[in-house]
Amino acid sequence: MSDIASEIAGPAVFRQAMSMQAMSTHATHAASSQDNAMRDNATQDNATQDNAASAEVAPAIAVNDLAFSYPDGRPALRGVEMCILPGEKVAILGPNGAGKSTLLLHLNGLLHASGGGISILGRPVREDDRRGLQEIRALVGVVFQDPDDQLFSPTVRDDVAFGPIYMGLSAEEVEARVSEALSQVGMDGYETRMPFHLSGGEKKRAAIASVLSMHPQILALDEPSAGLDPRARRGLIRLLDRLEQTIIVTTHDMHMVKDIFPRSIIMDGGKVV
Repeated sequence: MSDIASEIAGPAVFRQAMSMQAMSTHATHAASSQDNAMRDNATQDNATQDNAASAEVAPAIAVNDLAFSYPDGRPALRGVEMCILPGEKVAILGPNGAGKSTLLLHLNGLLHASGGGISILGRPVREDDRRGLQEIRALVGVVFQDPDDQLFSPTVRDDVAFGPIYMGLSAEEVEARVSEALSQVGMDGYETRMPFHLSGGEKKRAAIASVLSMHPQILALDEPSAGLDPRARRGLIRLLDRLEQTIIVTTHDMHMVKDIFPRSIIMDGGKVV
C-alpha cells in the first residue's frame, strides 16, 4: 500500500460502516378470474418488466474517468475506467506505484476523487453525502494489506464484533455474525485469542472476518497474500475461492490470479493499460 494510503486508511476510518436499511417493494397484480385473456396479458407484461429489470442490473463497481492527486500535487490516478459486474472476481495487477491501492481506497469513500467518479451498485460515491457514504461502506468491505491496520481490539471476538455493534444490531445478532464470520474463515474457537499473538495468516483471516461480519456485497483486498507462508497462502486462496461476494484484489501473486481470478485488469502510471 502506498504511503498516502497507509496514512489515511487507519482502523478508525475503516470501521465507519453502518447498516443500510433494506427497502423492499411488493407489487400486487389484479387479474380477473372471468377473463383468461386479461390474465395472460398480465403475465406477459410482468415477464417483460422482469426481463427489463434484469437487463438494468447496476454494475457492482463502475469507475468513470477517475482522477486523484496526492496532497503534494503528484497525480496518482489519471482517468481510470472500469466496470465490474456483481459476482465477478477481478484482480488488479501492475507495478508498485501504479495506483492500485489508491483506487481501492476510493471504492468506499476513504479517498475522494478530484475528477470523475465511482458508483457502487448504482449508488454514487460522493464526499458531501454522509448518509450515502455510510451505505457505501456497508456495501464495500476493505481489507488492508497489513492486518494490524484493522485489528486493534483486545480479542478476536471484539474485532469481528466491532462492525455489527456499530451497525446497531442486537446482542444476539452480533454474536451470530461473529460466529458465522469466524466459521467462514476457519477460525472457530479463536474468539478469546489476542490478535497480536496470531500468526500472519491468522491475522489476515481475522481481518477478513471483521469485514465479513458486516455482510458486505463487495470485498476489496489489498495484496491479501503478501507476507504469507505457503500454507497460509493456500488457505487464503481456498477462502477467497469459496466466498460468493464480488471480489476485487490488488496483487503481485500471479499464481493466485491464475487459480481463482478469471479476469484481470492491468494498471500502470495511474491508468488502466
